[in-house]
Amino acid sequence: MDTDLETRYRAYLDALNERRLDDLVGFVHDELTYNGTPMTRREYQDLLAADIAAVPDLVYDARIVVADGNRVACRLLFDCTPRSEFLGFAVDGRRLVFAEHVFYAFRDGRIAAVSSLIDRAAVEEQLRAAD
Repeated sequence: MDTDLETRYRAYLDALNERRLDDLVGFVHDELTYNGTPMTRREYQDLLAADIAAVPDLVYDARIVVADGNRVACRLLFDCTPRSEFLGFAVDGRRLVFAEHVFYAFRDGRIAAVSSLIDRAAVEEQLRAAD
C-alpha cells in the first residue's frame, strides 16, 4: 500500500510539473485543509496556479518521499526564478533555491489535508546576500 501511495503522490507531482491542474480532481478531495484552513479543491488549485504564474519555471522536485499508511511526507527542492514578489519578498527575478517540507493526509486515495512549511529563512538569506 505504501508503495502505491508513493506512486500516486509522484503522479500528483507530475500533474503539477506538467501544469495539468485540471487533473487535480483525481488527486485532491473536493474539500481539504491547507495548513489547517478549510478550502475547496478549486481554491487549492487557484493557490497552485498563482504560484506557477509567479514562478513560471517552478518544478516540484521531490528529494525525500516517505509514505506510511495514509500519509506522505516530502522534502521538495525548488530551484527557480520568481518574476516579482514571492512569499512576501521582493525577488525581482533573482534565482532562488529553497526547500518545502510538506505532509499530506490521504483519504480514499486522494489528498484530504496538506501541511506545508517553506524555508523562508533560506529565501531571505539569499536575497540579503544578493544586495
